[in-house]
Amino acid sequence: MNLKRYFKEKKYDRVKTNGILRYALASSVGFLLVIGVIAITSVSTIPAQEVTGNPYYYLTRHLLYLTVGLLLGYFAYRVKIDLVKKYSLFFLVLNIVLLAIVWQFGFSAGGAARWLVLGPVMIQPAEFIKLTFIMFFCACLSNSGRSRIKKKKRGRNAFPKEMLICFSLFAVSLFFLHQQPDISNLVILFSASAIVYFLSGASLQQAGLIAALGAGGLAALIHFSSYRLDRLLVFLNPEADPMGKGYQIKQALIAIGSGGLFGLGMGMSRQKMGFLPESMSDAIFAVFSEEAGFIGGFLVIFLFMLFLWSGIMISKRSPDRFSSLLAAGITVWIIIQSFANIGAMVKILPLAGIALPFLSYGGSHLVAELIGVGLLFNIVKNKL
Repeated sequence: MNLKRYFKEKKYDRVKTNGILRYALASSVGFLLVIGVIAITSVSTIPAQEVTGNPYYYLTRHLLYLTVGLLLGYFAYRVKIDLVKKYSLFFLVLNIVLLAIVWQFGFSAGGAARWLVLGPVMIQPAEFIKLTFIMFFCACLSNSGRSRIKKKKRGRNAFPKEMLICFSLFAVSLFFLHQQPDISNLVILFSASAIVYFLSGASLQQAGLIAALGAGGLAALIHFSSYRLDRLLVFLNPEADPMGKGYQIKQALIAIGSGGLFGLGMGMSRQKMGFLPESMSDAIFAVFSEEAGFIGGFLVIFLFMLFLWSGIMISKRSPDRFSSLLAAGITVWIIIQSFANIGAMVKILPLAGIALPFLSYGGSHLVAELIGVGLLFNIVKNKL
């Protein structure tokens, strides 16, 4: 066998596969961002005109957030991935401090204090905690793997101290999310972290214990909060109060159903005319499906599935533990959030009150997601 030729072919295959992953990841995110801009353009002009007198006010702000997100995403793409691991604790602690500040001094809207006002800019630290905790959690898991090997060689099997710190900071993060309250992001953070922990090599017994703790905690949160219980009851029977608590679900289903196969045409949505609440954020998928039809809604879901495939392949092909877990964590976080949003709009999940990644209007969630995408491209560039 010609070894030189063999390794050249293997290198060619690796480069070719990396190119496919880059193209798939860039295509999925790029098309989702374009669809988001189109949808925001369609849905935001009337409320912007009524509130500010400028029909392009919300679109301009969305484009500004998109620009900031792309710039920070490019920075995440260029930085050495080892530095991300090294300073992940710093970013997480800073994020927790911002959550604490929001808890005490945050701007309140809709009964929740989730925003930190910095002049003309409003930041939602809860959107960044998903990224910063995943970064630190993956760093802890990658370090704990080496710690276990060393301790087994020395005849010890103690629980790594890095994980104790990690779980403590996790508990603090969940506490501040609960205090806002922001249960949707709390559930997303818990779910994504649990999946990453399982992928790191946790046993089925550990996975079962985590699932039981999560289910028990969620049941307790629902039981001791009337509005969360109301959301669950409305999900089970929206017709019980169609003009009240079940109104948004009913209007979202009307929007999606009205679109038919090919939609009413861009800009022609009727539900955005004051009928469907939160049409720029939580319900953006319903409005887009009304205007672009089943074909448009299916395209959005297909692009998220393409993003999921790209993230899984990047994670599987990453040679080091940290990069592999980080790619999986970022992918799982964004997919869980997209599934929760779309699932609520088509009534297979209760209303979550969260943004649809890459599409919904908003600043913090879009910036955090694009930083995560930048890290995925970074892993492809440097590790595969």
